[in-house]
Amino acid sequence: MVHLGAQAGVRYSIENPRAYIDSNIIGFFNILEACRFSEGLAGRRIGHLLYASSSSVYGNQVKSPFAVTDNVDCPISMYAATKKSNELMAFTYSHLYDIPVTGLRFFTVYGPFGRPDMAYFSFTQRIIDGRPIKVFNNGDMFRDFTYIDDIVRRAGKYPV
Repeated sequence: MVHLGAQAGVRYSIENPRAYIDSNIIGFFNILEACRFSEGLAGRRIGHLLYASSSSVYGNQVKSPFAVTDNVDCPISMYAATKKSNELMAFTYSHLYDIPVTGLRFFTVYGPFGRPDMAYFSFTQRIIDGRPIKVFNNGDMFRDFTYIDDIVRRAGKYPV
């Protein structure tokens, strides 16, 4: 089973934490329960759960590049906290119910139907409107991006 859905966005999670609890915690719990009871529901047991976590779980680490062995116990947004919670819940379900799980920590997923608050949308709109682009940290920053089609293409080849 592949689960890539979530309520995304760090800034929005600060203003609307309930949306993240409802979607990312309760919604993910429902996915885990569906995996647990899949044999009774679908006639066969889920072979493996592949789910989306987030690079946001790394918090304000200064070490780069990040590694899966890095401590991620200090999330700095509700979004990051819910994604870290998903990782813990998946680990527990894997242990208790013998459900193989893999979480992938994607970096800034983007694509044609992305959120309008993302930088590339706001940059484009400002250019169209003839307004200056807001540049933070004197332009001294780097960001990793993951194109949605790359995720979907690879997830589609993943054995369920």
